[in-house]
Amino acid sequence: MSGFQLRRLATIMEPEPGNPWEAEGVLNPGAARGPDGRLYLFPRLVAKGNYSRIGIARVNFDVKGEPLTVERLGLALEPTADYERRSDGGGGCEDARVTYVEPLGHYVMSYTALSQSGPRIALAMSKDLLHWVRIGLARFEPYEGIDFVHVDNKDACIFPVAVPNHCGKLQFALLHRPLFEGTRPEEIARLPPSRLVDRNRESIWMSYCPMPAPNLEPHRPGLFNSHRRLASPVSPWENMKIGAGTPPVMTRHGWLILYHGVSNVAAAGSRGCKLQYSAGVMVLSKEHPRKILYRSAHPVLTPELPGELSGTVADIVFPTGIDHRSDLGMDQRFDVYYGMADCRIGVARLDVPQQLPIGVAADPP
Repeated sequence: MSGFQLRRLATIMEPEPGNPWEAEGVLNPGAARGPDGRLYLFPRLVAKGNYSRIGIARVNFDVKGEPLTVERLGLALEPTADYERRSDGGGGCEDARVTYVEPLGHYVMSYTALSQSGPRIALAMSKDLLHWVRIGLARFEPYEGIDFVHVDNKDACIFPVAVPNHCGKLQFALLHRPLFEGTRPEEIARLPPSRLVDRNRESIWMSYCPMPAPNLEPHRPGLFNSHRRLASPVSPWENMKIGAGTPPVMTRHGWLILYHGVSNVAAAGSRGCKLQYSAGVMVLSKEHPRKILYRSAHPVLTPELPGELSGTVADIVFPTGIDHRSDLGMDQRFDVYYGMADCRIGVARLDVPQQLPIGVAADPP
């Protein structure tokens, strides 16, 4: 294999008939191996009215180690905190990413909390993946006039170890994608194709805070006071929006993330806006993760299956969970769990190539 390729394995989870928690879909799961060595998913369960909870499901494998089915185990989080609820009774806990943070000895979940103020990044912690304690909203200091606080923010994931910031200090690091006014795909689609990308407002950001103490109290999340712009839209398949996807995992080449890109695939001459969500690969330097070593010129996964082309929202593949298959004796093999058309969950396999292929520039010209 000469480059990064994903091979679809299965549709692993679909809405359970008659289950009101899943009436409008199961999608975008976090994934992590538990203390028992088994794989757990944390899917977004969408009830009527787009009311979202984060569930817990355990993956069952066949005799060859291929993911086969899931066993539902209940809920990890449902909207109870003020920052997860709206005044009309709505709200949501959405799109979890889960990482075992080695210095803390805990799993940390980053998720989207939907309140009256809009979507914001929230964090929770667990020792066993079954019992979760909220640690509140992620807090940000402004950076060179950029306000990360009073703006919608999503697509957050964290590193499993402390990594060096721009000053070389080892810190807790978060990838996130602020949704500044005018940068949603539907808004970008109304601009001329020749527009210039606003790098500060349309990028994946990497933000750092001091590594929390192992006895971190749930009501005292850290303050992210160091920021670095990581990546802006470059290629046609991501020209409407990019955002982080799976949490970073270490490979032979450096830190690997699957990320999503959005493009307008409306037919030529059409006045409509038809958005397509695809997935690409980014590899970050092991020593300096703020540096991009490789980035997909073309997506590694695009909507092709009927279950990806049709659903709650059509034409979406959205990677959020990743499982290192060292249990199969494959040190560079990963299974990627992704949302399909905002309705169901698929899994695809990625084998890291021996050499990095030729990618594209980190920034637009």
